[in-house]
Amino acid sequence: MAAGIYLNVAVSGLLTGLVYGLMALGLSVIFGVVRVVNFAHGEMMTIAMYLAITLFAALRLDPLVMMVPIAAVLFVLGYALQAGLINPFINRPEYSQFILLVALALIIVNVLLIVFGPDARSVQTSYSFDSFQVGALIVDATKVYAAGATCAVTAALFAFFRFTLIGKAIRACADNYTGALVVGLDVKRLYALTFGIGAACVGAAGAMLVLLFDVTPALGPALTLLAFIIVITGGLGSMPGALLGGVLIGLTEAMAGLFFAPSAKSMFSFGLLVLVLLFRPQGILGKRLS
Repeated sequence: MAAGIYLNVAVSGLLTGLVYGLMALGLSVIFGVVRVVNFAHGEMMTIAMYLAITLFAALRLDPLVMMVPIAAVLFVLGYALQAGLINPFINRPEYSQFILLVALALIIVNVLLIVFGPDARSVQTSYSFDSFQVGALIVDATKVYAAGATCAVTAALFAFFRFTLIGKAIRACADNYTGALVVGLDVKRLYALTFGIGAACVGAAGAMLVLLFDVTPALGPALTLLAFIIVITGGLGSMPGALLGGVLIGLTEAMAGLFFAPSAKSMFSFGLLVLVLLFRPQGILGKRLS
C-alpha cells in the first residue's frame, strides 16, 4: 500500500516536472543564444496563464487547445521585446540588462494586478477531476494531458533547431557570434527570433500550468526563481539539461510534500541546487567553461 502511494506521488511529480522543464527550456534557449538572462521569465508566463484563463472564461476554450495560439502571442511579444527594447542592451554591461529586465518584470506584475486584481484564478475543465488507473498507479488526467503536450512541443522544438535552416543559423550564432557575422547572418533578427521562441515555450507551458495551479500576479517572481533553479541544476544554456532539471525539481517537490509538508518543497529544491553547485558547478548536463 505504501509503495503504491510513493509510486503515485513520484509519477505525479515527474509529469509536473515535464511542464516545469518546458518553462525552463525557454529561459535556457534565450541564454544559450542571446546570452541575456531573462529576469521577467516567470512574469511572461503569468501573462500566458491569464490569457488562457480569459479565453476559457469568455469562450470556454480549453487551455490545451489554445496552447499554440497562446504560444504564438508570446512569440510576437518576445520578438518585439528583443527587437525593440532588449537588443540595444546586448553589448552593455550585464547589470544594465539586469536592471532593464527586472524593471520589465515589475511593470508586468503591476499591470496584471491592475487588470485582474490580486485574487487567485483557475480553470476547471470537463476533465479536471478525471484520472487514469493502471494497477496501483492512479494519475490525474490533467497532468497526463499536460505532460503529453509538453513532450510534443519539446520534440518539435528540438527538431526545429536540428533540422531547419533557421534553427541551424540560430545554433551558429550561439556557437560563434563573430563567425555568424562574417558569413552574413542577420544576427539581430536571429536573436529576436530566439527570444520569441523562448517566449513561445513560456506561452505553451503557461497554458498547461494553468490547469495544474491557481495563478495570481505575484506568482511571476516565484516562477522566475523556479526557472533559474531548474536551468542551473540542469546546466545553464543546455536544452536537455533544462528538461532534466525540470523533472528532478518536480520529483523533489512531490516527494518533499509527501515525506514532510507542502511548504517544504522550496527548501528541498534549493537543497538540490546547492548539491549540484557543490559537486558539479556547471550543472548536470552543462559544459565546463575553459
